Amino acid sequence: MLLKNVYLPSVILALFLVPLLQGCFTTKELVLFQKSEALSDTLTMLNRYTPTIQAGDVLSIQVSSLNPEATTFFNPYTAVNIASQGSNAPTAAAPLPYIPGYLVDNSGQIELPLLGKVVVNGLTTNQASDKIREQLKTYLKEPTVNIRNTNFRISVLGEVNRPSLFSIPNEQITLPEALGLAGDISVYGRRDNVLIIREENGKKIFGHLDLGRRDLFKSPFYYLRPNDIVYVEPGKARVASIDRMYQIVPAVLSALSFIAIIVRRY
Repeated sequence: MLLKNVYLPSVILALFLVPLLQGCFTTKELVLFQKSEALSDTLTMLNRYTPTIQAGDVLSIQVSSLNPEATTFFNPYTAVNIASQGSNAPTAAAPLPYIPGYLVDNSGQIELPLLGKVVVNGLTTNQASDKIREQLKTYLKEPTVNIRNTNFRISVLGEVNRPSLFSIPNEQITLPEALGLAGDISVYGRRDNVLIIREENGKKIFGHLDLGRRDLFKSPFYYLRPNDIVYVEPGKARVASIDRMYQIVPAVLSALSFIAIIVRRY
């Protein structure tokens, strides 16, 4: 019983102390947007990124006018969804397994009822809305067109609290906003080397940003683009904690087994 009273509390104390020894952090490593001597408190920002429609995008197009019945003809996806729901309509917890919309083909066109094929490649959603609205005036009275690109998605991976793929409904997002959606960088993530992977003109572009510096606001990677990947690298503390775990767990298990044998004998 004496050995049990001596060894068991020691082992329990060691198990509680292990997480405290996994790594140390300085304030400078965790603070974002730190001021440097070369930069003032006012920065000139880059122009906001405005995405344009590209081949492979899926456009959600909603048409309205003073002719409700005629307008329904130009919203076939809405009509199909409403008609097919019935008593077995999906709930919020079980959404439709597809995103209704118009696929932009390889030639940069979409095909609309009556209007036929419309070239939208290289246009902003506002410009595409204006173009389609002008063509609809032949069929509808005072039409309005709302277009949203459902393909504006970004991935946030690595040492963040909620890594995931995020859809951006307003087609505008910055790197700090994306990290906010992912629950911020974990305490183990490197804030001085956040990687953004971007595809442009058939090439992969890799950008590295230091979130501790204010000049990140002037970076071309500050405004994210569709299909960007944000990766937060694990810091030395995370790697060290994993190494310690692999080293300590076998030793702790061996110690517990030894104590169990001693306790049984005495």
